[in-house]
Amino acid sequence: MDYDVIVVGGGNAACAAAVSARENGAKKVLLLEKAPKAQRGGNTHFSGAIFRFVFNHVDELDRFVPGAESEYPGFRSGVPVYPHEAFTEDLMRVTDGRSDPELSKLLIDESYDATCWLQDVGKHHFELAKSVMGIKVGDKVKWPRGAIIRTVHEGVGLSQQWFKTCENMGVEIRYEAHVLDLAMNGQGAVRGVVVRGEKGLQTIRAGAVILACGGFETNPAWRTHFLGQEWGHAKVRGSNFNYGDGLRMAIEAGAMPWGHWGGCHATPIVTDAPDYGRRDLTDKTNRLSYPYGVMINVEGRRWIDEAPDFQSFTYAKYGGLILKQPKGMVYQIFDAKTMHLLEPRYSSSEPFRADTLEGLVKQLKVDQAQAMQTLKEYNAACERGGPFNAAVLDGLHTEGIDPPKSNWAQKLDTPPYVSWPVTGGITFTFGGIKINTDAQVISTGWKPIPGLYTAGEMVGGLFHYNYPLGTGLMSGAVFGRIAGRSAAQEAMGGKAKGRAVKKAAPKKAAAKKAAKPVKKAVKKK
Repeated sequence: MDYDVIVVGGGNAACAAAVSARENGAKKVLLLEKAPKAQRGGNTHFSGAIFRFVFNHVDELDRFVPGAESEYPGFRSGVPVYPHEAFTEDLMRVTDGRSDPELSKLLIDESYDATCWLQDVGKHHFELAKSVMGIKVGDKVKWPRGAIIRTVHEGVGLSQQWFKTCENMGVEIRYEAHVLDLAMNGQGAVRGVVVRGEKGLQTIRAGAVILACGGFETNPAWRTHFLGQEWGHAKVRGSNFNYGDGLRMAIEAGAMPWGHWGGCHATPIVTDAPDYGRRDLTDKTNRLSYPYGVMINVEGRRWIDEAPDFQSFTYAKYGGLILKQPKGMVYQIFDAKTMHLLEPRYSSSEPFRADTLEGLVKQLKVDQAQAMQTLKEYNAACERGGPFNAAVLDGLHTEGIDPPKSNWAQKLDTPPYVSWPVTGGITFTFGGIKINTDAQVISTGWKPIPGLYTAGEMVGGLFHYNYPLGTGLMSGAVFGRIAGRSAAQEAMGGKAKGRAVKKAAPKKAAAKKAAKPVKKAVKKK
């Protein structure tokens, strides 16, 4: 064999798999990145780098953000814990109960331990995601449950550190390496890949292959076929290299398609965003503070409840619903009362602005008479219940209009008024292939395909219809780690040498123990 383990991809899941394979005894690990070095990192580079994970006690966050209490007084007493049951409830709620029960349990069980592993072995550094998740209430910052920790420098930092760790651990990396096919032996085991690179076509042999090269969000033909006509011209928020190559190869090798192939993660973004993610902008085109205002379409009508939940549980669904509106776009409208609640990413583009609602609407490409009627009816229906509190689902709602607004329903009555035009930008697709708890790819004969593993966006079954913020990167880390360990075990013909996966969320008594570094990485010989 040329290598023990080959990993196809260059994002969070692929790098986690490569590092895990080295940690667990694979001596020769090759990472094949389709993109040039200057464009490496897949969707990870464009991400907000937030990780959603279980913690039963606030002191379990100390290892990640040791200065949180001094930076944000009251943090320890104010941040809600996030037990296994809460994570499960959130994931099942937004996926209509369809998330694969076995895989989702494994994801949640391993989430805290995998985040510790990211820090100890991956050498990642973390911070509080204040700009996205922190909510200023008076002189305090309030935090929602679950997804509040991100890597320093967001996706850019996450990607850069992964490649640094891969290099330090002796992972060989090849760029502009376009994997075209899997190489199988006479027994049906995957034992390498066919790749197009600087030397032309080449078959590279390995004891095991891990596919972690993303979904098909960049592929307009597949988007139109699986997601619908409105997705044919959708803007792509991230990498322009994810055409579904890994999914195609796996399915051609007999892998079982699994999960919601008609669903995807799509985000409200400004309409003048580029067709593909721009590396200097990363995720700065996102516009996710819509629960504090209203959204009208070009017909001048509200078309959805803007605030049934926190945006971290609705944004990945609402991006796609925006694309289904006339002309595939809507306008978000706010007044001065909530401007301080808008996330900083809104400052990356100038809004329409006016001192009256009439003046604002005249600047928008909408049915203006209908828009004014809509806003008048909305204001008249507002401010039932409450009082307004941006840090909780406050129940400040509308009555007598359809669609209703369930929370944060304040009148638009305080100038200046502003509006951003937004469309839906696709991030990643939900359809994937079936794996078992060792990250082995399962065939349509319901048996594992020897030598083939997958992780990241290629894992099918976790997400249906919607997605809780911070769960995708967590999935990539968890299943990338498992895939690397399992592939190393198969390639080396024995038991994996790394730390065993824990089967439960950490307990308070184990917090100090969890803070100790894991076994040192295998160094290149």
